[in-house]
Amino acid sequence: MKAFYFALATAVVWGAVPILEKMGVSRIAPLAGVLIRSFGVIIGLFILAIFNNDALRLAFKADPRTIFLLVVSGIMASIVGQIFFYNALKIGEVSKLVPIAGTYPLFAFLLGVIFLGEGFTLVKAGGVIFVVLGLFLLR
Repeated sequence: MKAFYFALATAVVWGAVPILEKMGVSRIAPLAGVLIRSFGVIIGLFILAIFNNDALRLAFKADPRTIFLLVVSGIMASIVGQIFFYNALKIGEVSKLVPIAGTYPLFAFLLGVIFLGEGFTLVKAGGVIFVVLGLFLLR
């Protein structure tokens, strides 16, 4: 049950953040917004590192493949994806764009099936159908 509450807290935070981002990016270029947001991430990481020396120590012990995969994922999510999202926020409505951007689990599911050999079940297929239907309705 603890995982459920962490996931729910995540949803609350991630639901509030686009409102702040929409208000912030309305006055500057999306790339500048990503740059400024990244400063917030860096400051937050430094604060966490001060209180959790083990995480910092373990990060320096990671193997090169792990470091590469996580750096590439950071670039993709925190830079490329965020620039796309800020461009969308700059010109569109939060109430439409966030649910559309929030369909990333659909793509994670499809890529997981293709690249990780994860199973495709009827329940998962039903979920995919609902996500695609939601995308169609929001379009």
